[in-house]
Amino acid sequence: MIRVLDENRSADFYRQAFGLETADRLDFETFTLVYLRNAESAFELELTINKGRTEPYALGDGYGHLAVSVDDLDAEHARISGLGYATGKIVEFERDGNLLARFFFVTDPDGYKIEVVQRHGRFE
Repeated sequence: MIRVLDENRSADFYRQAFGLETADRLDFETFTLVYLRNAESAFELELTINKGRTEPYALGDGYGHLAVSVDDLDAEHARISGLGYATGKIVEFERDGNLLARFFFVTDPDGYKIEVVQRHGRFE
């Protein structure tokens, strides 16, 4: 679950960047819950929108984040960058001289960093 300020802006980002569509939406008096998913897995991302909130959330100084795996990292980097989203450079992470992971980060509209990692090794 992540807390977001603007439901439409966040839903658009996660749909465009990762193909996540609204699976369910529950509206309550003071908040709304939106569940996003795609056909690839049973994973769901819950967006919580607190009604009346106007100030951005403090994301803290930890490094917790969501990660998604993709077949073609270079193509996804170009595609997501082309959508105008803030993407970092592609990083190659090695251990003992072997490629462990290739990845980049993209920032969502609320400042959350999402890791996009190439499907490889343990990141299938």
